[in-house]
Amino acid sequence: MSTEGAVKAGPATETEATVKAERSAASRITGALSGGLMRVFLLVVGLLWLVPTIGLALSSLREPADISASGWWEVFTIPSQITVENYTHLLRDETITNSLLSTVAITVPATLLVVVIGSLAGYAFAWMEFPGRDWWFLGVVGLLVVPVQVALLPVSQLFGTIGIFETTLGVILFHVAFGLPFAIFLLRNFFAEIPRELLEAARLDGAGELGLFFRVVMPLGGPAIASLGIFQFLWVWNDMLVALIFADSKNPPITVALQQQVRHFGDNVSILAPGAFLSMVIPLAVFFAFQRQFVSGVMAGAVK
Repeated sequence: MSTEGAVKAGPATETEATVKAERSAASRITGALSGGLMRVFLLVVGLLWLVPTIGLALSSLREPADISASGWWEVFTIPSQITVENYTHLLRDETITNSLLSTVAITVPATLLVVVIGSLAGYAFAWMEFPGRDWWFLGVVGLLVVPVQVALLPVSQLFGTIGIFETTLGVILFHVAFGLPFAIFLLRNFFAEIPRELLEAARLDGAGELGLFFRVVMPLGGPAIASLGIFQFLWVWNDMLVALIFADSKNPPITVALQQQVRHFGDNVSILAPGAFLSMVIPLAVFFAFQRQFVSGVMAGAVK
């Protein structure tokens, strides 16, 4: 019996050893790819992705004559080309400075209104009962597929009739109208995942709907609201189509102002390069300022 057991155990042991060797080889390859090699690969991809940004940043610190004579990479061999004179000229240019202020005046209200109204509407669709709630929500979802281009002509006529065409208010209202469907859809789905027991406990303590919203929903939905705010801020700040049509042509946002400067690229490159870099740095600063909340919102949505 022991001899037969030993004979039977032999092939099984060899098979297990072979499988273990194969798994260990595969695990070693996986570990190598997910370890140092993958990090090096991602680092190289990230650096290549940043090349245009680095080139724009260095070009904004060079004189126009140097920009016309050679590429931005020459800064590494001739560091004396770096100067902040371009930014001095930029801050003296009223067209660019006014366009930056105009962009802030459009982006901040459009972002805040979408976040506030979207949060209230998302809570209502998630936890309040009212006639036709599901049908209204289906209508909101349907608005997600409506392209901006479809509304340009009718909204232009509407704004012209009521007297807000080519005004900051008109641009803000357009961005709010097209930002709300996504905001409501995102926050409604996030708020619906909040445990009902928490809301019922707050109701037993005497909290009304606004009390539930501000004391329970808002703290728990902070990451999703921060993510929405970042998305909306970036969309409005980088928008050019809506601003090109609805904004004041005498005081346009930064995207339109830079587009107008491109027409005279050879004469004002000392303003165009730092202006473009500055318009890119501001949304990046906003993103990194709320990076933790953004990542938390994305991860929470993925887990749920």
